[in-house]
Amino acid sequence: MKHYRATGGEVVRAVDGVSLTVDAGELVAIYGPSGSGKSTLLMLIAAMLPPDSGTITVDGRDVSRLNRNEAADYRRTGMGFVRQALDLQPGLSVLDNAGLKLLDRGRVRDVHEHVEPLLVRLGLGERLHHRGEQLSMGERQRVLIARALSSEPSLLLADEPTGSLDRHRSRDVLQLLTEVCRERDVAMLLVTHDPQAAGYADRVYSLVDGQLCDSEPDEGTPITSANV
Repeated sequence: MKHYRATGGEVVRAVDGVSLTVDAGELVAIYGPSGSGKSTLLMLIAAMLPPDSGTITVDGRDVSRLNRNEAADYRRTGMGFVRQALDLQPGLSVLDNAGLKLLDRGRVRDVHEHVEPLLVRLGLGERLHHRGEQLSMGERQRVLIARALSSEPSLLLADEPTGSLDRHRSRDVLQLLTEVCRERDVAMLLVTHDPQAAGYADRVYSLVDGQLCDSEPDEGTPITSANV
C-alpha cells in the first residue's frame, strides 16, 4: 500500500491493497489511466519507493526491506527496469549505453556476447557505434530495453516501453519482450496504454484508484509477488 497526501490534505491512494503474483516466464500487463498508480506500483517493486505497508517478494526475498546499497545492487543484477525517461549517457555509443550495467561491473566481454545480439534483434544493428544523442526517441527507448535485459534479470519491469514507438516497431518490441520472457524464464510486469500489448500478455489487469480489477492471478510457483 502506498498513499500520498495531496495539497489541501486529500489522501491519494496510489496503490491500495494490491495483491499480485507473476510467475517465471509470464508476462502480465496492467492498464490504467494516467494517475491511476501504475508507475508507483512499479517503483515499489523496483525498491525505489518504500511501501506504507505490505511486502514485495522477488526470488523469495522481500525487496521492500532492502537498505540503499542492497536496493541498488538488486536493480543492477536481479531486475531490469524500462522507464519512460530516456536517460542515455551523452557521448557514449549505443553499445556502451545498452551495456552500462555490465560495464559498471567490469564485464566488457559480456557486452559484446549478450548485449550486441539484443540490439540487433531490436533493429539497432546499424547503430551500435552511434552516440545516444544521434538517435530518435524510439531508438533510444530500444537501447534502454536492451540495457534492462543486459544483466539477464529474473524480473523485468516495463513502464510504457512502446510509448515512443510507431505501431510496427511496437509490435516488434512486444514480440521480442515476449520471446525473451519465455526463453529466459523472466517474470515481466508491463504497464501500458498500448492496446497491442493485450495480445502478448498472459494476463491483463486494470489499475483504477490504486486497485487491480478483473481476473485473479493464476496458480503457480511465483518468482515475483507483491502485496502492497
